[in-house]
This record gives sequence, structure tokens and C-alpha cells, in this order.
Amino acid sequence: MNTDLAIAQSATLLPVVDIAESLGLGPEDIELYGRYKAKISFPAISRLLSSTSGPKGKIVLVTAITPTPAGEGKTTTTIGLAQALCKLGKRAISATREPSMGPVFGVKGGAAGGGYAQVLPMEDINLHFTGDMHAISAAHNLLAAMLDNHLHQGNSLRIDSRTIGFKRVVDMNDRALRQIVIGLGGKTGGVPRESGYSITVASEVMAILCLSNSIAELRDRLGRIIVGRDLDGAPVTAAQLKANGAMTAILLDALKPNIVQTLENTPALVHGGPFGNIAHGCSSALATKLAQAMGDIVVTEAGFGSDLGFEKYCDIVAPSAGLPPDAVVLVATIRALKMHGGVNKKRLDAENVDAVKRGLSNLDRHAANVEQMGAPFVVAVNHFSSDTEAETAAVLEHAASRGWSIAFCSVWGEGGAGGVKLAEAVLDALDKPNEFAPAYDATQPILDKLNAVATKVYGADGVVLTAEADAQRKWLETNGLGGLRVCIAKTQYSFSDDPKAGGAPTGFKITIKSLTPSAGAGFIVALAGDIMTMPGLSPVPSAESIDVDDDGRIIGLF
Repeated sequence: MNTDLAIAQSATLLPVVDIAESLGLGPEDIELYGRYKAKISFPAISRLLSSTSGPKGKIVLVTAITPTPAGEGKTTTTIGLAQALCKLGKRAISATREPSMGPVFGVKGGAAGGGYAQVLPMEDINLHFTGDMHAISAAHNLLAAMLDNHLHQGNSLRIDSRTIGFKRVVDMNDRALRQIVIGLGGKTGGVPRESGYSITVASEVMAILCLSNSIAELRDRLGRIIVGRDLDGAPVTAAQLKANGAMTAILLDALKPNIVQTLENTPALVHGGPFGNIAHGCSSALATKLAQAMGDIVVTEAGFGSDLGFEKYCDIVAPSAGLPPDAVVLVATIRALKMHGGVNKKRLDAENVDAVKRGLSNLDRHAANVEQMGAPFVVAVNHFSSDTEAETAAVLEHAASRGWSIAFCSVWGEGGAGGVKLAEAVLDALDKPNEFAPAYDATQPILDKLNAVATKVYGADGVVLTAEADAQRKWLETNGLGGLRVCIAKTQYSFSDDPKAGGAPTGFKITIKSLTPSAGAGFIVALAGDIMTMPGLSPVPSAESIDVDDDGRIIGLF
């Protein structure tokens, strides 16, 4: 069977020193993690970021329509597009996120692409890779331990334990840890209180790592993490606990972007991994900037649909890191359009042109989101063998009526060759005028920023704050945190906060249940609907099929 894993394990990899050399990096510029993985060293990072010679590479941001169980192949398209651009003579570099082991062992799968458009070594990337996830977990949990130790040792900062919102993290789906009680066991066990766990990729430490450009910035941002309030209601930070220096030490290697290769031996950076539905959903700004310095074109992705990772890239990453997209690719599949048109997943192989036409309303809204941000875009239809001529014609006709640039691609089965038409369309888009602008100004009041995202991006009638969220809004603004950007954490399965409302719903409002400051990351996390920061495993998790054979080869990994 031609699985992603079988294709990956049959590939011939080049030594990573050769991949680095193709980007102008010498052996002294990288730190090896075996033969096929490396990190870019701090001296090389400093040199590349300070260089003013030559133009910076263009940024192509890949997003998608609303996800369905049929799968859209956004990461696969991202990697395949970079491979295709290399076939056209461009020095293209893909910059993608590191997978979380929670989804790897859960139901979603990995995030190394698929078929003949993968980053390799796929098994390493989907599991421990270079240890970045573990470092982020350790740094986060060090702060949690120092916080509870401070309470135990007399609490000189007068922290009100009832206001502590800083949970521990683990890079695994474990619903049993969502709500816990800690500090049990008598006087030596610490101060008892309610707490919980989030998944590592939802950690503010992850977001901070992905938005920091230097060791000094990393340390400063970590120090701004708010762990709770004192008895007077003032915020208490990691810097006050004197934790940010040690946290920086733990994260020192994790800050360095990872360099690997695609299945076609083109260069790839894989670094950072915040979820797109409960965090900002983009790989590190540092990796993107390094790719800009080393290549002609950076192909990067944003988690889930245009209402999540894309919006957060445009409203958080681009303005704060100075990385506006030069062009956007919006990924769709005919299978997913049929699901948005009301077809059951089990009947997707049957032709249903009417369902495709109904599902195009979802594509329309995502295209409108991309268009209003001002960057030129291309609709990429990820081709499946079950797509019929009539269904394809319906999509092409619709795109023509809207004036969209559109290209079908088949990078899963053909690699870069299957993405050449898409690559050509992207190159055309890069030559078009770019009038990129975020959806809101950070100086606006918090409620105005939330309403801007809800109305402009989700198509909602606005937001509704619960009493708790409104009280938190007032506290944030009173304590000088009203100028932070907003990161709305909501379901990825709908424009609304109802995961069952597919297509392009109208006549709804977004309910914001809580507003939590991620001051170090520079945004406020607004929890919408029933979203949770710790996923659970499915009835039949992928972990049940994963094993290792007697020769030490991993099996069952997709």
C-alpha cells in the first residue's frame, strides 16, 4: 500500500549539510541532529538577519476553506508548491509548523505533508524531532513549578491563588487532565488549589517562541507572562517570579529553526507549532525571516481556514513581526465542497454537482476574507481521483464568474510536477499589486477588535461577552493591556462558534466566554463557544495502529 509512511521510507535523503549548502550555509552555520536534521546556529541567524544585500524573498501564505473530515491537504499543498517552484528555477523554501504528538496519536494525523509532497525524515518530524516541543513543555512547567513554590514558601508577592489561570502543559491529548486539584499531601505537598493542563501547542510559551527574533526578545517576552493577580488585583508576571532567565536557558536550542528537506530534496524549515484554533497557528517568524534571507520565495501555511490561522497571521504575525504576505493560496477540494453542500462523508465518491455548487458558498466566504486583506490570491483545488469532469467544470465556471485565479494540483501523487500550474499562477500573483492591511488597528478597544474579526472575517453579527468575559475585559483595559491584539480561539469546523454549522452561516453572534492575557505573546486569547485547550483522544485513536517492527522501523504512522 502506498501510504505516506511507505513513500517517506522509500525516499533517498541527502545529508542535511548538502541541503544547507544549497542555501549558502556552511558546516559551521548548522548544528547537526543526526544526518538529516539540523538547527541553524545563532551566528548564522545574526548574519542572515542583519544582511542588507539583495532583495528579501517573497512570502506566499497558504490557507484553506473550512476543514472537513474529507481533508483539504493544506500542508501537502504547501510543500508541493515549494517543490514546484523549485522545478521552475526558483529558490523556494517551505516553512511549516512542527506537529504536536497529541494529534499524531489522536485522530488528525501528522503535519509533515503527504504522498510525494512531504518533509523528511517524516517519522522524526511527527514524533520527537529535535526536542523543541519537550523544551517548550519544560520551560512552561518550570514557571508553573516556581509559581506554586512561591505560594508554598510564603507568597511574598501576595498572589491571590483564586486568580491563577496559568496551567501546566503536556504534548498529548489527555482529557483527564483538563481539570485537576494540585498541592495535596499535607504541608510538604504545597498549597492545594484547582488547576489543569493544556496541550503544549496552546502554551503561551509556544506563541512567544514563534514570535521572538532573538534571545533578548525571548527573555523579555517570557518575563511578561501573566500568571495571576495579587490581592490588590494587579497582574503578577514571570519576571516578578524571576523565572524568565531559566526559562530562556531551557529554550535556547529550541529558538533555533530546524532545517530539513522535502521528498524532492528541496530545502524546508520546520519550526514551532501553535494550533490554529486555540493559538495563532503559524510557524515561527524567525524561520520565515531566515527563509526570506536565503531564498526567492517562502511558502508558509496558517492553521485551518482563513477564519483562523490566516486571520491570525494577518492580524497578529504580519503587523508584529513585519511579515505581510505577498500572495495567498486558498486550498479547497471538490470532496470538501460536497460535504459543505450536505453530502455524507461515505458518499463523497459519487458525483454530485448540485452539492458542489451548494458548497461553493463556503469557498466564497473564504475567498472574500483573503480578498479583503488586500494581497493577491490563487484558489488551489487539490485534485482527487474521484473528482468528475462535471464537478470540476462547476468549480471552474464559478471561479471564472468571480474573476479568481484558479489552478488544480495533484502534488500528493505527483510531487512538484503536479503543482507546476499552481506555481505558475502564484508567480503571476506575486507580480500583482499588493494592498495588504490587517482587519483592525491594535489601538482600538478590545470589544471593537473582537467585533471587527467577527463581522469582517466570520460573517457574524458581532460578539456577545459573558459576564465573566466582560469583567475580564474591564480588568485588561484598566491594567494597560487593552492595546494587545486578539486571538479568538474557536472551532475550526465552522465560521460560527457552533461546529455543526457548516457552509457559510449567517444571522449569528460569537459568544466569548473568557478573555485571557498572553501579554508576552502580545495578544489576548478570547475563548469562543465550547473550545478547549486540551483535546481528548477519539474512540479509536491512531496510537492503536502505530508500532515498531523488529528492525526498528516505525509502522502504522499514516
